Amino acid sequence: MLSGLTIGLLSLIIFGNIENLILASQGVVKGANPLKLAIFSLICVSIWLILGTVCTQQLESYGIYIEFIGGFAIFVLGIQSMIEAAKG
Repeated sequence: MLSGLTIGLLSLIIFGNIENLILASQGVVKGANPLKLAIFSLICVSIWLILGTVCTQQLESYGIYIEFIGGFAIFVLGIQSMIEAAKG
């Protein structure tokens, strides 16, 4: 039980950080203010950590769907950032 919870938390942290990196790269490509981008990124990471810590036990039975949605979101955001980078 404990190892399943640990794996769930690790996957949430990994997906959250990858999504944050993609969003940050999109902000840089669009010329966003780095300070505002950093502050917003820290807020998002903190919220992600709180949600991951609090909700993992309650949503453990939906882990397969959550991981699929997170992986799909990473894929879509990655494609979107590559298209934006190629345009600019």
